[in-house]
Amino acid sequence: MVQFCLHANELFEQSSATAPKPQSIDSLILIGTKVGYEQHFDSACSSILEKMLSNAIGTSEPQSKKQKTEGGSPQELLRNILSGLKPSLDSGTATECYFPRSDGNGPLRVVLGVLPAVVSRHNSPGQPYAVTSLLKKTIRFKDVTVVAPLCESKDHWFSVACATARVGGPFLYNRKTSSTNGAANKIDFQINVTQPINAIKVVFTEAIDVTTQERFALLALSIQLSRRLVDQPANELHTKAFMDQALDLIRGMEHVSSKVIKGEELEKQGYGGLYNVGKAGPHPPALVVLSYEPPTAKGNKSTVLVGKGIVFDTGGTQIKTKAGMPGMKRDMGGAASVLASFLSLVRSGTVKNQPLHAVLCLAENSVASHAMRPDDVIALHSGKTVEVNNTDAEGRLVLSDGVSNAVNHLNPQVIIDMATLTGAQGVATGKYFGALYCNDEELEQIAVAAGKTSGDLCHAMPYAPEFFRPEFSSAVADMKNSVADRANAQVSCAGQFIANHLGSYLEDGGKWVHIDMAYCVFDKKDERATGYGVGLLYSIVQSIESSLMSN
Repeated sequence: MVQFCLHANELFEQSSATAPKPQSIDSLILIGTKVGYEQHFDSACSSILEKMLSNAIGTSEPQSKKQKTEGGSPQELLRNILSGLKPSLDSGTATECYFPRSDGNGPLRVVLGVLPAVVSRHNSPGQPYAVTSLLKKTIRFKDVTVVAPLCESKDHWFSVACATARVGGPFLYNRKTSSTNGAANKIDFQINVTQPINAIKVVFTEAIDVTTQERFALLALSIQLSRRLVDQPANELHTKAFMDQALDLIRGMEHVSSKVIKGEELEKQGYGGLYNVGKAGPHPPALVVLSYEPPTAKGNKSTVLVGKGIVFDTGGTQIKTKAGMPGMKRDMGGAASVLASFLSLVRSGTVKNQPLHAVLCLAENSVASHAMRPDDVIALHSGKTVEVNNTDAEGRLVLSDGVSNAVNHLNPQVIIDMATLTGAQGVATGKYFGALYCNDEELEQIAVAAGKTSGDLCHAMPYAPEFFRPEFSSAVADMKNSVADRANAQVSCAGQFIANHLGSYLEDGGKWVHIDMAYCVFDKKDERATGYGVGLLYSIVQSIESSLMSN
């Protein structure tokens, strides 16, 4: 859990007679560029250091893993240590020292983390990936830890808030028998985010208001929810379990409603993509629509988030290889981020001027005697027919039904779909950048800017339908579901397949962006989900909301 403090004094003062007493702090982590340290070390940091270290400094010198420094005030001692730290061009560096406490309660651990001095133009200026990396190496979850980001600009606070939520904590999925957390730790969005709790405590260099505090806390919870969902295996998080969790999480939320279409009813209502992909699964496929319609948004067009939720992907009849199948529990990463961002946007009160909908396309792509086959011709919700030439290109089929639902039933101004869609995404934009395919330049720019704001980076792919539509040509149906030429911009082609099912929406002025985040959804080093997409979607929707207010 991450707690964001209103100000530094909150670490040391009891807010009221009935409030919990401040916890004893075990570790203090300072993290920033050298410029950030120069800006804040003597000013904003002094109050934290003085209050924290005044009760921790005895007569002994601080012991550093790398060096010993003699003489001077605590600040001077730390400054001397800091002067010897030199981050590389690509990653930060950190050292830790220990100050004996005069009360004999054990040493206070102080970590100095220094970020690279130069940030490239496509990276997030707040360097959230570097922040997360340093925090993963230095945070001890058994400790009560204070993280003090020394940001060069307030504009970096949002990305740093997201970065702290990606570190870890008690809500990570864990089935180890030695774990005290287990799988039962449920993320409770009803938590009072203003109360001190045993957590990573983040204090910025200036005070924040209650609205920002709650916004950051809800965003952190949402990122951790997404990570937890993506890490869960399909024997636990099957389609019914995912659906039940989503419905449970919105229970009691004002102006929020839900609609579920599942199993055979999907086929009856024309959702042939979702139905045929999921019909062989042990649990039925489902289309889950969550809708937030505040009174202030009455009559306005909506923003719709559509997420691919393949809880496990065997590849279907054209089955994946032995090496290619492990990890396919993560093929619902798009739906996880859509659900989590919807919760944070609604609960934080960020959306006021537009209805907001989340469409979760849930299915398991399994192998069975009645599974979808190559050569099958199926009809999607758009009315278009598809000749199946690749059962492992299933994500675009379920998403096509999802966006068609949005166009026909949800009165959209903007549609954003998010999916772990193609292996080509990793080749095109790698593990740090999601790939965008967007029909509107302004929306594309909003998405790229939102990536830098949140740290969920993304980059635009070529948008040229006339080059990509022919890849799906079929002699017997309106289109095939996989390309003829795998060397022709596969990420763009996969996005174009989805666009083929938007009807006249784009021609009528509708805005749409497809976000492929297949290789961004997990960290190969620690085999954990990253929570990618939650901050990105939050930032995009917030920007759309702001533009509506300005108009």
